[in-house]
Amino acid sequence: MLSARKAMDVVSTYRDVGSYRAAGEICGVDPKTVKRVVAAHGAGELEEGTNRRRREVAKNTDVVGDLVAKRVEATKARITAKRLLGEARAAGYGGSDRNFRRLVAAEKKRWRTRHGRQRRPAVWVPGETLVIDWGTIPGAGVKVFCAVVAWSRFRFVRFARDETAATTFSLLAECFEMLGGVPAKVLADRMGCLKGGIVAGVVIPTPDYVRFATHYGFSPDFCHAGDPESKGIVEHLVGYAKRDLPMPDSDDLTDWNQAAVRWCVEVNGREHSETCTIPDKRLETERELLRPLPSARPRIGHSEIRKVDRLSTIRVASVRYSVPSRLIGRRVEAVTYDRRVRIYDLDGELVAEHTQLAAGEASILDEHYPTPRRAPSRAPRARTDIEKTFLALGEAAEAFIRAGAAAGVTMLPKEINRIVAELIPAHGPEAVAKAVERAVRFGRFRADDIASILQIGPAAPDVTDPGERVVIDLPAAQVGSFDAYRLGELR
Repeated sequence: MLSARKAMDVVSTYRDVGSYRAAGEICGVDPKTVKRVVAAHGAGELEEGTNRRRREVAKNTDVVGDLVAKRVEATKARITAKRLLGEARAAGYGGSDRNFRRLVAAEKKRWRTRHGRQRRPAVWVPGETLVIDWGTIPGAGVKVFCAVVAWSRFRFVRFARDETAATTFSLLAECFEMLGGVPAKVLADRMGCLKGGIVAGVVIPTPDYVRFATHYGFSPDFCHAGDPESKGIVEHLVGYAKRDLPMPDSDDLTDWNQAAVRWCVEVNGREHSETCTIPDKRLETERELLRPLPSARPRIGHSEIRKVDRLSTIRVASVRYSVPSRLIGRRVEAVTYDRRVRIYDLDGELVAEHTQLAAGEASILDEHYPTPRRAPSRAPRARTDIEKTFLALGEAAEAFIRAGAAAGVTMLPKEINRIVAELIPAHGPEAVAKAVERAVRFGRFRADDIASILQIGPAAPDVTDPGERVVIDLPAAQVGSFDAYRLGELR
């Protein structure tokens, strides 16, 4: 199509030369085009200063244009051309299926232009937002935690076995310590571990998350459902970490996190494609606007209040854990996290720490009790006068009773009666006590055995413990080879 100026040049040149071919060669156009332009100018269809427009040509889709527009509007551009084609045929459309698909596609495009979501790039403020999210490594049974500081684009990636609230709090605390401060807001996806409920589309954080946020001084925030503007930055980081971070061939989570640390150092020291700056250097500027870190980490984990019983223990998940005895009758707080049970008093002081055990077990620490642990013992208790007289001999008599009972001597009471009635009056308590001690040493528990020992008296040899070894230096023997003993050598 010629412009208005070009068309007037063609008409003027034709008037000068009077030939379509000559005017076409001078103006650089086809002679047929010169003829058409001259005819349009003569008919008054070519106005000066305006472009020449082609005459509108009727289309076979015009008969169903209004029908398609109404159906697309009613279904919010969800209806397909295949489903709408039957109605169009009934309304008089006789064109091809391809032309109808083009009509429906064009109408859908116009509808989305009018009603589609208008998006704009995010404008982040330094020191304001930290975005976090969880991802899953397929086939590895490992979860990946990703956090990015929105303004500086500083990334933080770590791996874990679960997505519990305690794990999230622990990794958030580690992230804050690496940043050297706390942003004003933490924007999270609608994580089940942090979400307590939803009211009118507004997410209610869990009480534990509120306490954690209060301790660090940030405001918890959540993405809206189906809102790519608010969470696209961290979801892109999760996908980027899955694609770019080298996954170690190991089941040890320490190896995974070491690889994550090395990857973060690499990407944070590299120029970012969006900001055209290095995140590490950009964070140095943003760190001045971060809020200061608290003096200590909060208690992270499942917390329960328990009362200390008379045994100076508490029960958590059917496991008994000891606490200092001074806390008997008082309430304490037990926090379980990372296979450790930490017990605090109500003033916040850590009073005990145990390894988490399985149900039915017990963890008892001796330092929690004022006296040392005593071995379980059941001392003999005299019931009769004969037993009192026999036990008066001392430790030898007690050892005699224990050893005899362990040996299964059923006639032991009768033997003791005979020792008390016959041997003690005849030989005296001291001699009988020595004889009883010797009898225990050799495993003899009859009264006749003790009487035999008393008859021998001082002639009985005393058994003593072995002394030190006697080491004697023996002279060295001359050593010769087997060749010296051959028959040929002996001749």
